[in-house]
Formats: sequence, structure tokens, C-alpha cells
Amino acid sequence: MAMRVTRDFLRGRGRDAMSEADKDILERAVDRIDTLPARTIVTRRGDRLRNSTLLLEGAMCRYMDARDGFRQLVALQVPGDFVDLHGYPLHRLDHDVGTLTEARVAVVPHAAIDSIVADHPQLARILWRSTLLDAALHREWIFRIGRLDAAGRIAHFLLETYHRLKATGRGGNGTFELALIQQDLGEACGLTSVHVNRTLRRLREEKLVEAVRGTVTILDESGLARVGEFDPDYLYLEEGPWQAAAA
Repeated sequence: MAMRVTRDFLRGRGRDAMSEADKDILERAVDRIDTLPARTIVTRRGDRLRNSTLLLEGAMCRYMDARDGFRQLVALQVPGDFVDLHGYPLHRLDHDVGTLTEARVAVVPHAAIDSIVADHPQLARILWRSTLLDAALHREWIFRIGRLDAAGRIAHFLLETYHRLKATGRGGNGTFELALIQQDLGEACGLTSVHVNRTLRRLREEKLVEAVRGTVTILDESGLARVGEFDPDYLYLEEGPWQAAAA
């Protein structure tokens, strides 16, 4: 059997609940695979949407621009994420979508999702679940920016990204690739690039984390988690102590 292009959808976060038939249906819903250049606007706020996009490789973001020209990232998308599935019932987005790196995406027409909703209710619930996981991330982003200091914001963001990438096999042993520049990190955490640089230096000097040329190495995960008040339960990962509590 050929490798599924949708293989990372909910990987490590509930994909085991999908039957082989569900996986086949989702695979057949893909209309095409596109490669998008880095630093490209993909969807503008208010655009009419007729497709949803599943990120296969690379990094994308959802963001909003302020009147002063500064950008605020409201979501970082990693492989396996439906970037804009919430656009299916809403028909448009209230924010912009762009690539941070070159990205490969699977395009799923909304007409195909109509068929899934009508004929395959279990898969429809799984797609709905993925939007609820997305909402959990948004709540945590609000907490991070609203209540944590600069070190806490960056610590939390790096740990969150590490666990999300690790779930799809793109991180492990405390190391992962993060092809973001300091400006991107600042826009995700509500900080200036200068503040990001100073904070990363502090976290490195405290032997908590090191970021060198796009490679992040977590040196002390428990220490970094204390700084960032980070608990990964909101990620609903398949492996972790929260699973025993939920059983």
C-alpha cells in the first residue's frame, strides 16, 4: 500500500481512533498536493474559502496585522495540522494565513467534506475533534501571552512546539528543528526581536535551552516547564500521565 499523504493527521493525538476505512476516505478527499514558497500569504482575511488545507511538511501560521504594521501570530501550524478546517463551516477566515517556510500541503475541497459530513459521521466527528484540539491551543496561547513574562512565554512556546513535533516523529531526545527567525518567535509571543534575543540568552545561560541555527535543544525540560508553567495535557497527546487520569 502506498504511504498516505494524510498519515500525520492527528498522529500521536488520537489518530488511533480512525479506522482504516476513515483513513481511506480522508485520503480520497485530497484533490491535489501543492508546494508553497516560504514567506507567502496563502489566504487573506475575508477571502471566500472553497478548500481546506492539511499541512504535510514545513511550517505555516495564522496571523493578524495591527494598524501600526506589527504582526501577531495567533497559531503556528506544524505537519499534520489542518490549517483552516474551521473555514469549512465559516466559509471565510477572520485572519490571514501564510507560510513561514516552504510548505507542502494537501488541498481538500469543501465539497468533499460535505460528503464526509453527510455519509461518514464517525470521520466527521474526528474532523470536528481536530478543530477542538486547535481551540485548546488557542486558549493556551491566550494564557501564555496574557499571564507569563518573556522567559515564560518563550519557554512555554518552545515546549509546546517540541511536543507537537515529537508526536509526528519530528522531534525527540529534547531536540527539534524550528525554522523560525527571532522576529517570528517575537510575533508568536508578543515580544520584540531584541527582547527575544535577550531572553534566549538568559535561558541558555541558565542551562535550560539552546537554539543554534534552527536547531533547538532542551537541556532541562522540567526546569524549562517551571519557567513556562507548562503542562502538556491540553495537547491531548496519546502518551502521558494525563491519560491514566482520564481512563
